[in-house]
Amino acid sequence: SIFFALDRTLWDFENNSRNAILSLLKIHKLAKLVNKFDEFMKIYTLTNNRLWENYRNGQIKKEQLRVTRFHLTLKHFGINNLELAKTIDSEYLESSPRNKSLMPNTIEILEYLVKSYKLYIITNGFKETQYIKLKSTGIIDFFNKVITSDHVGYAKPDIRIFQAALSSVNAKKTESIMIGDDYEIDIKGAQQFGIDQVFYNYKNEPVDGNPTYQIHSLLELKNIL
Repeated sequence: SIFFALDRTLWDFENNSRNAILSLLKIHKLAKLVNKFDEFMKIYTLTNNRLWENYRNGQIKKEQLRVTRFHLTLKHFGINNLELAKTIDSEYLESSPRNKSLMPNTIEILEYLVKSYKLYIITNGFKETQYIKLKSTGIIDFFNKVITSDHVGYAKPDIRIFQAALSSVNAKKTESIMIGDDYEIDIKGAQQFGIDQVFYNYKNEPVDGNPTYQIHSLLELKNIL
């Protein structure tokens, strides 16, 4: 059984998110922010990452994460408008998952793997958005099941999400492998749970630890599986 992360492993989160946010700033006529778009994205990304960490640690709820990330970012640029932040967030959740960029070689590797293995997704993303991503990119049919953190109640790297995922599809630890791009969340979580891992290190980050396998392109999975 092969378990994939979705964002940044198969779905090109950075490109898709960026395109969606730029469109929304233009729609809301926030020309000042469009002109400083790289700076806006830098602040948004830092804020969003910090809030996601709080969410994974159980410190905040999903609704709080959603509104706060845009509210704090807009505030940084002198726009203190909670209603606008709420509007942009709901529009972002609606539009971003419909962007269709995939990571390089995603379709080719899924077509290769699906012939020999059962494929699953384990994701910390929200259920309502992750299904749209899978459907709009056309890759949903490769997967037997999608396990989301908000459905299970635990987020990676908590071993309980891996436990729930394997139990729900009757997979054995010894016959399962986790493929993901986030060393702390995907790889360490899978290691602690006791299944093999493939670290998709497309950014060539230094690795503090020993994943079972490390790849820099999804096509390298053909050498492993």
